[in-house]
Amino acid sequence: MAAVFILLTGFTLVSCWLVNVFFLERLYLKNKQNNLLEIYALICAAHDEGSFGNEDTDRQILSRCNTYNVDFVVTDASSNTLYSNIRDPEQVNRQLRDIMFSRDNLDREIISEKDNYHISFLRDPVTGSEFITMWGYVDSDCFFMLRTALESIKDSVRMANRTLLVIGVLAMLISAVVIWFITRKITEPVMDLVDVSRRMADLDFETKYQGKSNTEIGVLGENMNILSNRLEETISHLKTANLELQRDVEARRSTDERRKEFLASVSHELKTPIALIQGYAEGLKEGVSEDAESREYYCDVIIDETKKMNHLVMRLMSLGQVEAGEEVAVMERFDLNELIVQSIDSFSHLCEQKGVKLFYEENKGLFVWADESQVEEVLRNYMSNALNHCTGKKEIVIKTERLEGRVRTGVFNSGEPIPEEHISRIWDKFYKVDKARTREYGGSGLGLSIVKALMESMHQGYGVVNYSDGVEFWFELETK
Repeated sequence: MAAVFILLTGFTLVSCWLVNVFFLERLYLKNKQNNLLEIYALICAAHDEGSFGNEDTDRQILSRCNTYNVDFVVTDASSNTLYSNIRDPEQVNRQLRDIMFSRDNLDREIISEKDNYHISFLRDPVTGSEFITMWGYVDSDCFFMLRTALESIKDSVRMANRTLLVIGVLAMLISAVVIWFITRKITEPVMDLVDVSRRMADLDFETKYQGKSNTEIGVLGENMNILSNRLEETISHLKTANLELQRDVEARRSTDERRKEFLASVSHELKTPIALIQGYAEGLKEGVSEDAESREYYCDVIIDETKKMNHLVMRLMSLGQVEAGEEVAVMERFDLNELIVQSIDSFSHLCEQKGVKLFYEENKGLFVWADESQVEEVLRNYMSNALNHCTGKKEIVIKTERLEGRVRTGVFNSGEPIPEEHISRIWDKFYKVDKARTREYGGSGLGLSIVKALMESMHQGYGVVNYSDGVEFWFELETK
């Protein structure tokens, strides 16, 4: 932009200078010719009116001659000077005679010719000066000659050209500096806008236009800031919507996978008892065994497998209700220590049957906020899980720990720790780390899934910790 304006200014100044060099002198000459014609018209009018010698007429002619720097002489047919504005008109009178008689010592160039006058360039052979001359006659016995020196015209043209050249160069330099600063003032905010737009194209909306002017660029900058904010909001909404869509897709995929896994697990869990029930029922129907003791054994197997199926279905229904939010947690304040003692009493005979030692150090006055029935279910699942996996020293240790604003309860059983690759999946439905061992005690793989659903419904923490000699499952409840 600065280069264009500087070149345009330079072109304008050079054009003016060239016009002066080639046309100013011609313009001056044309103007001088018009001046001579104007004075000639005054002389003719004065002669026709016979007013030569009149003070007003002479003053008017002399005024024009002085203004236009013109010498004039008017003679009669005998070359006697009648009127003149110069002190010694003889030289001009002599030039008039030489012109009229076409003497060869004159250096002249005709510019214009009319019936009554001629205009030409004339060089004085004595002084070498150049003049524009106009000569002719007013009537048959009255002749005139007007002349004006060319030196003043040429000097004026040279002076004008030099002055224009100097002023033009200075003006061009000053204009270049001014244009540079002005264009910088214009282009700096434009470059700021370019930078802002580039960052916006890279989805970086932190940079804003900082200009405070009220010009069109300032308004554009403010509009770009508004556009940036709206684009940022729109992209944020789009990202949020996209994230939610991804979550929905993942949730649906996960739900489908869980549904397939659930159906496969339920089918697997029900297949064995159904096959047993079917086999023993068919055996009874076909009379495979006729003695009463065998028939009673067959019926006991059928009843036992039916109970297992009923227990599995009931646990699935309970888990489904919790996950669906149908079983709402009723938050109440109760003594967790008493609940643990009661649960231990109900499990003591099972521990004795399996030769497992159960330890618990009472922590009285351990009041918490939770759904008591759901906490009891969590504790029973932990204790049942510990009993089924207790090996080695065959010890189960229940402990409570007061923390800031909450209580952590842990159920430890001695035995093999859970492999790390299984820890993240033990809370899934029907997931079993050791399927052979699970079949031994008739586990369904739903206990820890129920714990997860119950604790999440109360928005409380839970987890598992591996030790070198066993595993501890824990959960936390709020005290306030």
